[in-house]
Formats: sequence, C-alpha cells, structure tokens
Amino acid sequence: MVTMPQGNLAAREIVEHFGAVAVVAVDERGRIPLVRQWRQCVKKRLWELPAGILDIAGEDELDTAKRELLEEAGLAADDWSVLVDLVTSPGFCEEAVRVYLARDLHPVDRPAGRDEEAELELHWFDASTIHAMLTGGQINNSIAVAGLFRALDVLAGRSGPLPLDTPFSLRPSSMANRRAPIVGAGHDMKHPHTTAR
Repeated sequence: MVTMPQGNLAAREIVEHFGAVAVVAVDERGRIPLVRQWRQCVKKRLWELPAGILDIAGEDELDTAKRELLEEAGLAADDWSVLVDLVTSPGFCEEAVRVYLARDLHPVDRPAGRDEEAELELHWFDASTIHAMLTGGQINNSIAVAGLFRALDVLAGRSGPLPLDTPFSLRPSSMANRRAPIVGAGHDMKHPHTTAR
C-alpha cells in the first residue's frame, strides 16, 4: 500500500531500481555509435545507446557513464554534458535514466563482455541515418529514442545540452540506500549477499 498525493491509500506494485545512465557519443565526423544486443524480455536484438545501471555503491553518474562507454564501445571522451533525464515506466518502476552527450572521443581497450555484452555489436551511423532509423521504427529502446532525438536537436543547433553539474533529481535511491551499507563503496549492489565485505 502506498499513500497517494490526496492522502488515500492505494495498492500498487512498484519495481525498485538503482537508476541508469546512457551515452550518446559523437565523433569528429558527427557519427554516433549504437550497440545492438540481445534483450531477453522482448526476445530480440535491439539498437541501443551504450548504457548501464547505477549499481556500484558510491559511484557518481558521470563515472558510471564513462565506464559504460569504455565497456560497451571501447571509447573514452574528454567533453561531457547532459542531454536529458527521463523515467522509463513511471506507472510501476522507479527507473530513471540520465542520458549524456560525449564528444572529443578516443579509442581505448574494451574489456571482454559477459552475458548480453558478450555478443554486443557496435555500429557507427551518421545523423541522417540515425534520424531515418528513429522515424522508421528501427530503434525501439525508449532511452535510445529519447536520447537520440535530443542529441540530433543539439547537433543541429536547435538547442544546447544541459550543464554537466545539473542535479539528477530523478535518480532513485530507496534500494541503493539499503544495499550500499551492506556491500561498501565501490562494490556491486545487485548481489549484496555475495559481495558483502
């Protein structure tokens, strides 16, 4: 049971979430890398942005974004800004995502992936192809759709990105607040009983 804004109680099932980050990376030629990976829930491969869960205790959102860009795309970036903060399924899930814009890219060694990341494919597309994929229904991941449309708007000069120090006020904290003390700073909060100090 949860208390609604009017003060009444209502039955709701709410999925807790750590929150996540995603990255629209843009190289000097204006190309954007997308990852294509298997998603078991929909039983298909989806075009997505490099992204990941904020599941390391004490890790800053930007540090998570940098780690995910390295792990999924083999890239580092020297210029970072915020594109958009969004909620993915607010009717039942706490997940909120911060999407970053990363520029001034350079390649770095990508570590070996596991699970979905083991077969992850990385492909580069120019802005017009990205737009065609979005409007043609080829990109179905809601985080990628929102982040890419926002990035295309910024790249076309119709708007600017948000400052890097913009507060991530939507970031969920209930599960992280319970698990972080169990695992300790720098440890994975997804499995608190196996990573406890």
